[in-house]
Amino acid sequence: MQKNVHVVHSRGEWKVRREGSLRASKVFETKRAAVDYGRKIGRDSRVELFIHNIDGRISGRNSYGNDSYPPKG
Repeated sequence: MQKNVHVVHSRGEWKVRREGSLRASKVFETKRAAVDYGRKIGRDSRVELFIHNIDGRISGRNSYGNDSYPPKG
């Protein structure tokens, strides 16, 4: 099973990395570029993308696979 993707800010850079990984898949100067790349990885891998703010809080998320439709509840 593929691991979810996170866009995080660290040391003045935006990084895209998989859950549980210590190293970034790719590093970007802007959040927008990192989110665009993260979306591509999320779609290709059919996993969730978590977008974090500079303070580390999750500001958004997108799911690209294994969703139940129609939603339960």
